[in-house]
Amino acid sequence: MTTTAAPVTKAVGASHVRVEGRDKVTGVARYSGEVPFADLAHGWLVLSTVARGRVRSVESEPVLAMPGVLAVLHHGNAMPVDADFVMPHLNVKPDPAVALFQSDRVAHVGWPVALVVGETSEQAREAAESLVVHYEQEPHDIAFSADRSDAHPVAGLGGPGLTEKGDMEAELAASTAVVDEEYTTPQEHHNPLEPHATTARWDGGRLEVVDSNQGSVLIADLLAKLFSLDQASVRVRTETVGGGFGSKGAIGVHQVAAVMAATLVQRPVRVVLTRRQMFSLNGYRSRTIQRLRLGADVDGRLRALDHRALSMTSTGYEYVEAASSISRVMYDADAHRTANEVVRLDVPSPQFLRAPGEASGAFALESALDELAEKCGIDPIELRVRNEPDRGPVSGYPFSSRNLVDCFREGARRFGWADRDPRPAIRGDGRWLLGTGTAASSYNVVAAPSTCAVTAEADGTFTVRIAASDIGTGARTAITQLAADALHVAPDQVRVHIGDSDFGPAAPSGASMGTRSWAWAIKAAAEELLKRLHPGATIPPEGVTVRSDTTAAVVALAQQEPKERHTFGAQFAEVAVDPATGEVRVRRMLGVFAAGQIVNPLTARSQFIGGMIWGISMALHEEATLDPATGGLVGADLAGYHFAANADVPAIEAYWVDDPDPDDPVGIKGIGEVGNVGAAAAIANAVWHATGVRHRHLPIRPDRVLTVGAPSA
Repeated sequence: MTTTAAPVTKAVGASHVRVEGRDKVTGVARYSGEVPFADLAHGWLVLSTVARGRVRSVESEPVLAMPGVLAVLHHGNAMPVDADFVMPHLNVKPDPAVALFQSDRVAHVGWPVALVVGETSEQAREAAESLVVHYEQEPHDIAFSADRSDAHPVAGLGGPGLTEKGDMEAELAASTAVVDEEYTTPQEHHNPLEPHATTARWDGGRLEVVDSNQGSVLIADLLAKLFSLDQASVRVRTETVGGGFGSKGAIGVHQVAAVMAATLVQRPVRVVLTRRQMFSLNGYRSRTIQRLRLGADVDGRLRALDHRALSMTSTGYEYVEAASSISRVMYDADAHRTANEVVRLDVPSPQFLRAPGEASGAFALESALDELAEKCGIDPIELRVRNEPDRGPVSGYPFSSRNLVDCFREGARRFGWADRDPRPAIRGDGRWLLGTGTAASSYNVVAAPSTCAVTAEADGTFTVRIAASDIGTGARTAITQLAADALHVAPDQVRVHIGDSDFGPAAPSGASMGTRSWAWAIKAAAEELLKRLHPGATIPPEGVTVRSDTTAAVVALAQQEPKERHTFGAQFAEVAVDPATGEVRVRRMLGVFAAGQIVNPLTARSQFIGGMIWGISMALHEEATLDPATGGLVGADLAGYHFAANADVPAIEAYWVDDPDPDDPVGIKGIGEVGNVGAAAAIANAVWHATGVRHRHLPIRPDRVLTVGAPSA
């Protein structure tokens, strides 16, 4: 093939159907639990029924005699693993639960105590459910309250555990209007459509794992560390992922169990979690108790902002739901204090859940801002405009871009905010009370070093290999578009291969960093490849390949003038409330976002809307409840855990304003999280506008509406 150059229409910024869409809807695409293996065995986890104590004995002999049972793994016979290392992407040690079967200790209900391996999944499950485990039970502690004496600040993804400046009490005392309220959010779970599934096998001394995750390189690295293996001797493949939302962003017990079992029986072993097991083993968004104290002068300018957020974590892993961190970005005040605190309880470890920290924190902060606007007699949007900072309230760094006011103005125009009567409980529609509300959104912008290989093929096409993960967001399609533009060709001339740790280091799909990070690597490799492809040159049969590594570029950006890098957005909601039944219905939602260069408007809109729908779930439905007697969850399944279904979702509109990041090679920021932030607060604020009653505790269930009361229409 001879290279030629021809102008093509830009792919980035144009809507493009998913490149893998046909394979998914026709069943050609293989998910991790469907990939065929010869001589495949199946593992089934056995979980603790007590919340704290020790395993006294495991009666494995009767189970080993059952048909098809190959092995029973537990603390008495499991191979050793070493979990005493720091995960490089988080700078913390892994959850102690991944040190699987290394001790007889039980840390919570649902703690893994054994794995039964069988010829078939049905045989493994029957045997696992027959396995008798005896415990030495100890008293457990799951009491979560704001007055816990053992609560303490913890640093996390949201930064330090505590920040403060100014004289808080003096500024509050001098304020004309003060809000001092407590807001709570419940324990929430991510249960993606595809459950967690792993198959492990040894092939010629090399560990090969097919797994559903948000970053194949990350999982390969952590498995190598756990099992004391060379990095090159572990390969993780992630062909297709049916959702993750953060739950597949770190290593879990199912992956460790599959490797242990495959090592023992010397054949491929698959471990797939059940829905009930996922409630114990793949993390959740912690409960939070948040106290907001806001003080403002007569013009609504903030003099004081105090945001204390308390969340719970497990006894062995200090994960903090950094809910107050959003206050470090959104609004400034003369006195400004934020605290992210945790209390250790006998519960499973929390984990990243879409917009970790920000989603919970925005509910409290943006609800409190709405209350302050009411006290000041100022329109909620105008109050936010008056408190727009020009620099980071805590860091003092300039913003790379901050188009929040543009989002509010465009959203207000599209939503019809100017026609809103600010008085609550005056609009009705038959038996329904109607109200509208708004709230702001924000999420951090980051980039991680990545590598990418781009090959010019002899047939005139190009092949891109990058260890990205498409968790259902359309990453394959975005990568195709990015590569096409970087190579100056049409998208149909680009083939993309992702989800293989052998492709080299790449950012995981999480924290809204995926597309931004991969784009850097794709652009760098493509530009270097084009330099080597002289017009008229012949491409050899094996092609011409160039590999990029953006480590130096990402480090260089961090060493430049520090900046606050965030996406922003404005959420709007209209609700209807039936004061007789307590039913709350969201009638319409609208969001406008400033989220950098939009690569694919079609999938971007889907991302934004998906986050907003999750906001409906957060505001009105989702709530996991712990049983004080057992220490376990009540209704740990999708029958007892309620979330927004089709009938709960109204007409939703998502738009964006021009907001390219000037420091990014493509202008990308990232959109995965921001749609979820602020949506619950907008709905809660709309409920107040409809009824005249504030709801500071999520979810806003019908019984809570009836309990606090609402004026009749």
